[in-house]
Amino acid sequence: MSGKLFDRVALIGIGLIGSSLARVLRRDSPDTVIVACARRAETLEAARRLDLADEVTDDPAAAVAGADLVVIATPLSAYAEIGRRIAPALREGAIVTDVGSVKSAAIRDLAPLLPTAVHFVPGHPVAGTEHSGPEAGFAELFRDRWCILTPLPDTDAGALARVTALWEQAGMRVVTMDAEHHDRVLAMTSHLPHVIAYTIVGTATDLEESLKSEVIKFSAGGFRDFTRIAGSDPVMWRDIFLNNREAVLEMLQRFSEDLTALQRAIRWGEGDKLEELFTRTRAIRRSIIEAKQA
Repeated sequence: MSGKLFDRVALIGIGLIGSSLARVLRRDSPDTVIVACARRAETLEAARRLDLADEVTDDPAAAVAGADLVVIATPLSAYAEIGRRIAPALREGAIVTDVGSVKSAAIRDLAPLLPTAVHFVPGHPVAGTEHSGPEAGFAELFRDRWCILTPLPDTDAGALARVTALWEQAGMRVVTMDAEHHDRVLAMTSHLPHVIAYTIVGTATDLEESLKSEVIKFSAGGFRDFTRIAGSDPVMWRDIFLNNREAVLEMLQRFSEDLTALQRAIRWGEGDKLEELFTRTRAIRRSIIEAKQA
């Protein structure tokens, strides 16, 4: 699907997600004017060099002036300040969306600040790699992945349809759900695995030097996969854990209880219990492959 959905798009944040979306717009909607906003001069220079934007600025208010779509693609901790700065500059009828991983936090920090004549459609394209920055983006990042939109009860239906069309144009499958439900689902599918990966890799860094060097040298699939997850953007993940703490702690508690049960089964040599668990978990892997999410 191609064609122009928006005349002028402001991307607040031009990292992995923002720059990948810019590449999609360049490919499918070359007449759309893209404005990129970032704090660091070198990020803006990269956006210019990679032709990701027609205009660049470090001022969010200047970026959104005249835009019919604003996409906030920064770490969650920046949302409230961005909301304060862009609110007076947004044009009537503009659509504001975001790409953050904790939707209740996005709504908490942005919804009260946005003018009533502006449409807010919180969103989360569930796609990414462990790399960050404008150079890391690529137009195919979103293909065949899910995008979850969490509209508010009073979100304009037309605005929701246009944001849906944007992500479908990028190749995504779009669903809508309640923000709190989203946060509990993502706590399990995304946030808990990152907690575990950071912990496992952290444990490895605390090993005595001789053992640590061997662990790195002989990194087989399992440990290597954890290091990939643990190589993700530290600021983004700090913000996710702090802003989704209740759901993450709930899933962590469940995981901790299950880990204790597994520990006991290993201690007492209960092979039948181990095999039963591993058979169940293997079925989950197969269903993920069948859903083309591998």
